[in-house]
Amino acid sequence: MADAIDADDVLGYAEAWRAQGRGAALATVVSTWGSAPRPVGSQLVVSDAGEFFGSVSGGCIEGAVIEAAQRVIAGGGIQRLRFGVTNEMAWEVGLACGGDIEIFVERIE
Repeated sequence: MADAIDADDVLGYAEAWRAQGRGAALATVVSTWGSAPRPVGSQLVVSDAGEFFGSVSGGCIEGAVIEAAQRVIAGGGIQRLRFGVTNEMAWEVGLACGGDIEIFVERIE
């Protein structure tokens, strides 16, 4: 698929998957506080097969966001996810930057 879609086109992947009749969900960073790995507006798209493209955290919370996206694809609705840790615990949980990040996940129709 990468040949047909611009390598930076998160929504292009979503559109291609939907054109194939596949389910897809879009996760978007809607707020951050403190140090955050990705800025507000960063996006990750997930297919019903678990494929994904883009990034909302540079990898540290992508797994949890992909799981939430799979639930949204299967059941509809939306989810708002919030991840935050103290600077002392940041490395332990994989959010090496500390701070907070809030992500909105929606099924693409």
